[in-house]
Amino acid sequence: MPKDPFRIRDHVPEFDDIVAEIVRRSAQTRAKVPMVSDVPYGPDRTEAVDLFFPKGKRDRLPVHMFIHGGYWRMFSKRDYSYVADTVTNAGAIAVIVDYALMPAVRMGTIVDQIRRARRWVDEHIASQGGNPGMLTVSGHSAGAHLATMLFDDDSRPSGIKGALLLGGIYDLKPLQASFLAAEIAITDAEVERFSPINHSFDPSVSVEVSVGADETPPFHIQAETFAENLGKRGLTVSRTSLAAANHMSSVRDLGLAGTEAAASLARLLAI
Repeated sequence: MPKDPFRIRDHVPEFDDIVAEIVRRSAQTRAKVPMVSDVPYGPDRTEAVDLFFPKGKRDRLPVHMFIHGGYWRMFSKRDYSYVADTVTNAGAIAVIVDYALMPAVRMGTIVDQIRRARRWVDEHIASQGGNPGMLTVSGHSAGAHLATMLFDDDSRPSGIKGALLLGGIYDLKPLQASFLAAEIAITDAEVERFSPINHSFDPSVSVEVSVGADETPPFHIQAETFAENLGKRGLTVSRTSLAAANHMSSVRDLGLAGTEAAASLARLLAI
């Protein structure tokens, strides 16, 4: 029986080791980087962000939002604190976002949460020394999907300068025939409403669509197709492949200086 190309554990033997590593490194980041934890952007306990700051004076600093993956059904912001190492070393404030998980909620709830987290940044990050006019966003896997929902309106400027989309899902339809059917049961209505491949986007946003070279074929196909679609809609798009990286090592590397993934994130922050 062929392996499900969307079931990451089947294709990344070191899956558990990488998860343990990023959890450990996230704890180290929380211990060493100036931060404010669990800042609410809404009334639900899942509606919170962690803020990480570069050392020194905070005066209209660039701001970066990171949205974690996990197929909308696992992980939390605490597991991805380590991404703030790259962000703060580049002189920006890191906003690591939490959200509710499927199947306890449906995708529409999560998308609404991500958009409200962004509104919180717009309205409040200045009080933390950030400049909401210098906002970038990144996400991994389901987080890349969710990041697109922050600039998927071509009728008005999104206010987002750039986005790094890593190992993302942009067409939800194939997931209905994957192992996720039993876990989150994505509906036809959710496929239609929340597949970025069907959306229009703010043409002023600069986007890097990236994928690990060792990812399974669907991730490469989706990245290629989505990058082409963005280009046709007038966005400035780069399509990159991270050498010798899989779905999990690529996101681990976002916080590791000297890696290709961290360099991509640093480039984004310099826009």
